[in-house]
Amino acid sequence: MKNIKIANTDLTSSNIIMGCMRINSLSLPEIDTLVKTAMNQGINFFDHADKYGGGESETFFSKAIGMNNTIREKMIIQSKCCIRNGFYDASKEYILSSVDGILKRLQIDYLDILLLHRPDALIEPEEVAEAFEILHTSGKVKYFGVSNYNPMQIDLLKKYISYPLVTNQLQYSVVHTPMTDSGMAVNMFINQAIDRTGSILDYCRLNDITIQAWSPFQKGFFEGPFFLDSQYEKLNQALTAYGKQHGLDITGAAIAWITRHPANMQVILGTTKPERLIEACKGSDVPMTRPEWYGIYEAAGNMIP
Repeated sequence: MKNIKIANTDLTSSNIIMGCMRINSLSLPEIDTLVKTAMNQGINFFDHADKYGGGESETFFSKAIGMNNTIREKMIIQSKCCIRNGFYDASKEYILSSVDGILKRLQIDYLDILLLHRPDALIEPEEVAEAFEILHTSGKVKYFGVSNYNPMQIDLLKKYISYPLVTNQLQYSVVHTPMTDSGMAVNMFINQAIDRTGSILDYCRLNDITIQAWSPFQKGFFEGPFFLDSQYEKLNQALTAYGKQHGLDITGAAIAWITRHPANMQVILGTTKPERLIEACKGSDVPMTRPEWYGIYEAAGNMIP
């Protein structure tokens, strides 16, 4: 397992994250097995959100593992807030109450990182700054980040908050690559040249913000894994061929494609199956040449101008 230093923090983390969005569908013994499997693979980073399972995912997580101080200190625990039923809410009041609920459900005293889960169109950055100040000075949150934010939205926050934003969760997989597409087609009259992200990949690299790639196997917005879709036969063949050379299955090869990027991204695994988690983790730190990386990118249906 490859470890990375998250910039502007004292955190050394696995580059693979166990995502906990769906664990409320499991029994407590199954969650315990999944967490132990993750830690045995070298994962020390666990991603939550107050929205996941209506809070049940956090509650089940802490109950399943028998959360205590010894276990807590072996983990980097991150959670997110701002998604409510039918709207987003980055108000000071909601951020503070959400964190209190998160800590209670997880049975911990502090979060390593708190993320704003989605951009709130009605955000008042002064309120966010006040909430972050209270959370940090009280010891409830060590570091802060965002999820699904573009560069200007981040800059707006940075104008007011006193703390660096250390992470940004963004959808990224070999079949979802808008962060890289437009950079290969600059100044061209083709769809691929449209900048849909505000150059967020380069922005995060320039500003020492660690990108956390979510949905590493999904096509579209939770439309299912690409390795089960005949539309991606050429891609699956390319990943299989690469995997055979390195002892990986398709999921491990897909992870290796993401972790090959020099941005030093983390990858969030949302699987609830221990065996799939193990196979995916094998791609944490596997060498991939430029011809291999570009070949897989092209096999996914992308054009290399």
